[in-house]
Amino acid sequence: MKKQLLALAVSSMVVIPSVALADTGPTVYGKVNVSLENQDDGDNDTWKLQSNSSRLGVKGDLDLDFENVKAIYKAEFEMSVDDGDKDGQTFTQRNIYGGFSHAKAGTLIAGKFDTPMKTSQGKVDQFNDLQGDIKNIMAGDNRPSNIIQYSTPTIADVIKVNLALIPGEETGDDADDGVADAISSSVVFDNGSFYAALAYDSEMSDKLEADPTGDDKVNVFRATGMARISNFELGALIQMAEEDEGDGEDTSYLVSAAVKLDRVKLKAQYGMTEADTTDEELTLMALGADYKLAKSSKAFAYVSKVEADVADTEDTTFGIGFEHKFSL
Repeated sequence: MKKQLLALAVSSMVVIPSVALADTGPTVYGKVNVSLENQDDGDNDTWKLQSNSSRLGVKGDLDLDFENVKAIYKAEFEMSVDDGDKDGQTFTQRNIYGGFSHAKAGTLIAGKFDTPMKTSQGKVDQFNDLQGDIKNIMAGDNRPSNIIQYSTPTIADVIKVNLALIPGEETGDDADDGVADAISSSVVFDNGSFYAALAYDSEMSDKLEADPTGDDKVNVFRATGMARISNFELGALIQMAEEDEGDGEDTSYLVSAAVKLDRVKLKAQYGMTEADTTDEELTLMALGADYKLAKSSKAFAYVSKVEADVADTEDTTFGIGFEHKFSL
């Protein structure tokens, strides 16, 4: 009897882990990023608690009855940690998609998610999701609905090509009713030490930041580069954007830098956008420091300034906050 019980106990130690590992299930993940900020636009000086694109999501993949093919999915929502409300909603959609992935054929997804143009910025924007975000001075930061994207597998371990099509879904004469009324594409190189990307948007629904009153469809070309050398990060971005049917044109530049000193990361960036038709000039300056509390947690402080020359506006922000990332 004792031998039978011992055999049963040993067999259970072998079988139970194999069952548990057979299906790991979806991954639940998220990020809480909160900052207390003083925002001064020249007329109003206000203290605010900000929820900087805090989010909650679930993602995963499923094995199919076809060799090397997986079904993939992601459902990510922004949540407002500060007051629980964003435009009357508790949660708002971020990147939502489903699709298929094959190790040698690439990945196909469809839904609502960041364009290849937007993701091509990589980590060059040192103040992403804060008031110093580059989206405050340049076009190209889009997360459209009804987008279909194909991505190649990583070529030679360093290169990936992304192509996204957006059908117009309109009806009637002269309507955008094609399968690819807008296109976003990118070629990305990343070997760990150096990152480079070229991206192009065609007839994307967007506005020029330095001339937002013009055409609501733009064409954008962007080149991005970043070097990671020891504890240093150096980044640069150049972008040319033009209205698809109008005369408006913007030219944008950005340089960024960061250095890691043990738990502290010091960072800075400067950007400029010049409009050919309006002579408007937008500038962005930001300085900050992150303090690493743990692998997935940090505290930070930063100051940023966004100026418009012709409009004669100046928005200055000082903030202190924290960020916690989690997954299970």
